[in-house]
Amino acid sequence: MKYVCMDTSHRHLVIALIEDQTVVAGCAIPSWKKQSETIFPKWIELMDQAGWQASQIGALVVSVGPGSYTGVRIAMTIAKVFATTRNVPLYTLSTLQLYAGMMENAYVMLDARSNRAYVGKLHNGVFIEEPSIKTLDEIKAEQNDDLNLIGDLDLLGMPKTEVDFVANFCDLKPLWQLVQNPHTLVPCYLKEQSAYLVK
Repeated sequence: MKYVCMDTSHRHLVIALIEDQTVVAGCAIPSWKKQSETIFPKWIELMDQAGWQASQIGALVVSVGPGSYTGVRIAMTIAKVFATTRNVPLYTLSTLQLYAGMMENAYVMLDARSNRAYVGKLHNGVFIEEPSIKTLDEIKAEQNDDLNLIGDLDLLGMPKTEVDFVANFCDLKPLWQLVQNPHTLVPCYLKEQSAYLVK
């Protein structure tokens, strides 16, 4: 089966075209606040590269956040419309899972503004602690040698880590969650909408 996977929840535009267990084409482009402008041209480019037709797409996969209030909704809205109009399955994945991939003892942190971050502890793609929002001081206090930090580590004065988002989409396939009713799918924000307006 041919799958189109999308993530616009944070700093990148990620699109992965996967056939069965193999990545056929993909991109992960820094596109902060530009995902809506670039997602369709890149999708078309990758479809042409793979030689796929829209009618061949068997299912879609989309990240549900946490992340940018507007960003999360870009890929999700496109995926919901495509899945419902074409009557194909829709799967979801947490943005924190997408960052961690199948890493052992991963601690993902993504900028949530105001000296806070979305965090999640995962092992082989599975949450071992529920996603939450913590202050940078709380995150610093939790650091230890057993955790593999990934994400916006510059918030802690550390180099950012490289993430192979396209490969992670494929590796995490066993953990994709089937959406029973795409109309009821909502983003995972972890905080109130008003908090996203803080600059």
